[in-house]
Amino acid sequence: MPGIHAAKAVRDRFLSLHSLFLARKSKSVPTDILLEEYDAAIDVGRRRLRTAVRRVQKVYPLYLADLGSACLALVMALLLRYGIAELHARPELTSVLLWSGAQYLIVCALVFPLCGLYSRNWRYGSISDLFTILRAVLLTSLLLVSLLFFSTRLSDMPRTVVPLQSLLLVAFLSTARLSFRARDISLSRSVFKVGRNDTASGDHLIPLLLVGASDAAELYLRALARDPNCPYVPVACLDKTEEQVGISLRGVPIAGTVEDFERVVAQLQQVKKQPRHVVFTEAPAAFGEAASDNLLRSAENLGIAVSRLSQLTELKGAKGDNPFELRSIELTDLLERPQATLDHKAIARLVRGRRVLITGAGGSIGSELTSQVAAYGPAELVLLDNTEYNLYSIDLTLSEDAPEVPRRSYLCSVRRSKRVEELFERHRPELVFHAAALKHVPMVQMNSCEGVLTNVIGTMNVANASKKYGALAMVQISTDKVVNSTSVMGATKRLAELYCQALDLDGLEGGSGPRFMTVRFGNVLGSSGSLIPLFKRQLARGGPLTVTDPSMTRFFMTIREAVELTLQASAYGFEKQLGQGEIFVLDMGEPIKVIDIARRMIRLAGFTPDQDVAIKIIGCRPGEKLFEELFDETDKRIVSPVPGVLGAVPEPVPLPKLKNAFLRLQHHAERGNEPAIVEVIRDLLPRYEHSPVAKSKRAVGEKRARPPAQKTSLKVPAANSAHRAKQPRSPLLRNL
Repeated sequence: MPGIHAAKAVRDRFLSLHSLFLARKSKSVPTDILLEEYDAAIDVGRRRLRTAVRRVQKVYPLYLADLGSACLALVMALLLRYGIAELHARPELTSVLLWSGAQYLIVCALVFPLCGLYSRNWRYGSISDLFTILRAVLLTSLLLVSLLFFSTRLSDMPRTVVPLQSLLLVAFLSTARLSFRARDISLSRSVFKVGRNDTASGDHLIPLLLVGASDAAELYLRALARDPNCPYVPVACLDKTEEQVGISLRGVPIAGTVEDFERVVAQLQQVKKQPRHVVFTEAPAAFGEAASDNLLRSAENLGIAVSRLSQLTELKGAKGDNPFELRSIELTDLLERPQATLDHKAIARLVRGRRVLITGAGGSIGSELTSQVAAYGPAELVLLDNTEYNLYSIDLTLSEDAPEVPRRSYLCSVRRSKRVEELFERHRPELVFHAAALKHVPMVQMNSCEGVLTNVIGTMNVANASKKYGALAMVQISTDKVVNSTSVMGATKRLAELYCQALDLDGLEGGSGPRFMTVRFGNVLGSSGSLIPLFKRQLARGGPLTVTDPSMTRFFMTIREAVELTLQASAYGFEKQLGQGEIFVLDMGEPIKVIDIARRMIRLAGFTPDQDVAIKIIGCRPGEKLFEELFDETDKRIVSPVPGVLGAVPEPVPLPKLKNAFLRLQHHAERGNEPAIVEVIRDLLPRYEHSPVAKSKRAVGEKRARPPAQKTSLKVPAANSAHRAKQPRSPLLRNL
């Protein structure tokens, strides 16, 4: 700072020289003061010269290239003026060229640094910086003309040479500066063309649909192209008006207006480029309130996440001491597939005007289920949860988001049959969603008795109360851990599936009673106790991120998508009486490696895997398998008419046998007799492989040969479904 103030003082004194000269003429300024001002002027000149020399030293290749360009421009100007033949015929022109070239080279060597050609970062040069080049060329040309006038009176230099060499020099200097932006030149080509993410590395890119084709969109596209690790690829733009439709913005086609959103998405889907993210490059209000609202609703129906770019002028507080402060991560970005589309009308017909009871209402799945059900206008919501804070949180959320929906919240453990029956008798729910469960595999493995009491006995209590008090339907939330289970958690949820299946078939046999439907799906991103919150905590600490095995794969969904498809499957199953005795299996696409999720999360947070943040392999935990499946070896796979849902028919177990076994399980669990529990489970599930807690290094599932990669999209002959539709009664009833 002192140096800056001193330089300003010298500059001010130098600028006052004119007034000092006038004062000197009037004999009012002493000679020593005038000499002091001359010294100041010399000091300013020295400072500028030193600064110019330092700048030239930093970019001396560019400086030498500029001097060569000046000489080349003069030579080419003479060639254009005279031609090669005349130059050969007039040898005196060579001496003119050497004399004028030497003078011009000296002028350029002095003027270019002083004009600021080396005082800016040309990597970020713009049109305004072109005036710096024009100023330098104009000044050097005037000085050259002046020198030639005083030395030769311009007798040997044609008048047209100087303008020609000036134009050529401007072109040469501009081209040299443009080379600094060679990486950006590709921005004008179709680097974002539709085929960009067809490469192997492009398989992990997230397709974006930009809303807005203005300056903000252009800057965003420029930033995307400059970032080699960017996980996003824009596939199309929408604009406010039709003026730009049909052209492209930095290689991204402007495919339509905001009103054309659904049409553009359908077209992109046909070429397998369906966007998984919609990005507003401007405030949604800029596109019109009605148009923006319609687009948001359409995106929600299509399962597409919507975001908005932050304004470049927004100011945020500086980061603290933690260099791993997380950027916001959209869970949908971790999946390599678009979200499923929904039939909202069918869900509304199921929920609207009915009394709905939800167990585990404060949990990860339960809270999302509660919020979505409340949006469809139920007559009453009854919320049950065993955790006080979770129940308080979801009740508070409903009071803010859906205050018009009547609701009651109860602390209740589904293990207590009398408490459950008391609440069912009081409210007489018509729809029951059973989301209460213990789901953390290692925890349930270490506390198997508690897992049996909650997952098995709790489900039995809720199902019995649903049947006793006249519910229309009960929907149970299940998990892919039930398939060929090696954990207590998976086995207990499998028993819960079998119990609901038996009750559903029993109602079909008797011709009355509620529907009992089970919806099975894999891991949900972001749920409590899942890997995403764990990765976020580890990433916030700077790593490492812990992965059990490099080969471990899982099926993944977002919580919202899982709940939406659960409601859709329930609506179709109840309204059209589909899937009696079946399990609804949500279509979750291909299994994903957990280590790939970890790497993707690190990249989305703005870091580089294995460089900025390490990944540590810790080995499988008790009860875990290297891979999960959606269908058990004993399941019969069928095609479900429900969009986004598959069907599985387990081998049924007679209802009396299940009730008797459940009573024994309850007896042993209440007394903490774990070996007896395992024996009862094995009696009901002969293929169950119990994984003792002590064996924590490798998963039991690793003993079996890994099957081929399982896809959830199945193709079964249509005749199979037609045959089932003709039968008024399920063939499974013969097994009961």
